[in-house]
Amino acid sequence: MKISSVGRIARYQIVFVLLTFALIGALVFSINSGSVEMSVKDIIKIIVFRAQEGSVESNVIWKIRLPRLIAAAILGGALSVSGFLLQTFFRNPIAGPYVLGISSGAKMFVGFTMVVLMSYVSVLPSAIIVLAAFAGSLLSMGFVLLAARKVSNMSMLLLVGVMIGYICSALTDFFVNFAEERDIANLTNWSMGSFSGIGWSDIRVMSIIVFISLIVVLMLSKPIGAYQLGEGYAQSMGINIKWFRILLVLFSSLLSATVTAFAGPIAFVGIAVPQIAKILMNTSKPIIIIPTTFLAGSVFCVFCDILARTLFAPTELSIGTVTAFFGAPFVIWLLLKRKK
Repeated sequence: MKISSVGRIARYQIVFVLLTFALIGALVFSINSGSVEMSVKDIIKIIVFRAQEGSVESNVIWKIRLPRLIAAAILGGALSVSGFLLQTFFRNPIAGPYVLGISSGAKMFVGFTMVVLMSYVSVLPSAIIVLAAFAGSLLSMGFVLLAARKVSNMSMLLLVGVMIGYICSALTDFFVNFAEERDIANLTNWSMGSFSGIGWSDIRVMSIIVFISLIVVLMLSKPIGAYQLGEGYAQSMGINIKWFRILLVLFSSLLSATVTAFAGPIAFVGIAVPQIAKILMNTSKPIIIIPTTFLAGSVFCVFCDILARTLFAPTELSIGTVTAFFGAPFVIWLLLKRKK
C-alpha cells in the first residue's frame, strides 16, 4: 500500500472520529442546556436507568430535549445529503434545496394542507405532512428542471430558483391569511424553521424515511462517482442516465421534503455542509463524502439549534436564522472562489 493511500485512510478515520466526538459533545451539551438545570450524573441516571420517572427533569429530557436534538441530528444530515445530490445533479457547488426554491415549494404545499385540513382535524398525521412536502418539492424541482433546459448559465438558473422560492413564499403567506387565528402562530413559527415541538412519533417517521433514503443513496455511490466524471463516462459504465437522474431528483426531493415537513425550511445547510465535507476529507469520492456529509450536517444543525435556544434565552431564534448566519458567508466565499 502506498504511503499516500495510508495518509488518505488516516485522514478519513481522523475526520470521522472528530465529527463523531463533536456530535456526541453537542448532544450532551444540548441535553444539559436550558432553563431546567441538571447535573451530568442526573442526566445519565434519567436516560440510562430511567430514574426519576414522572419528575420535571425526566419529562424535560424525554419529552422535550431528547426528541428535539435527535430530530436536529437526523434532519440536519438529511438536508446536507439532499444538497449533495442536487450539487451532483447540476454539477455546481451552489445548488441546494433552499436556493433552488425546492424547500419553499415544500413549505407552500404543507402550509396549504394545514390550512385546508386543520379545519377538520386537530392533529395532522406525519405521513400526510411528508407527502404534501414531497409533492411541493417535486413541483418546484420540475420548474427548476424546465428552466435548466432553457438556460445554460448556472447563475441564471439560481436566479430562477430564487424567484420560484419567492413565489412559493408569497403563496404560503396567502394561505396563512385564511387560517384560523389559533393556527396562524404555529404556521408562522413552523415557516421560520424550528426543531421544537417534535415528538417520538415524528422521530420514528423521519428515521424510517431518512435512513432508507440514505441506504439507497449509498448504494448509488458508484453511479454517482461515474456521473461526476461526465454523462458520457457514466453511460460507458452501463448507467442508465435517464433513470439515474430521476433517482437523484426523487431522493433529493424526499430528503429535503422530510426536513421541511417536520422543521420548516432551513437555509444554506444543503449548500455549505457538502462543501465543508469535501474540504475536510480532501476528496470527492461519494462513498466517503455521503456519510461525512450526513455526520457533518448533524453536527452543524445540533450546534445551530443550541445557539438558537441559548443565545437570547428565554427568546428562541428560528433555526433558519442561525444556519443562514453561518452558511451565507461560506456560500459567498464559494462564489468568490469560483470567479477567480
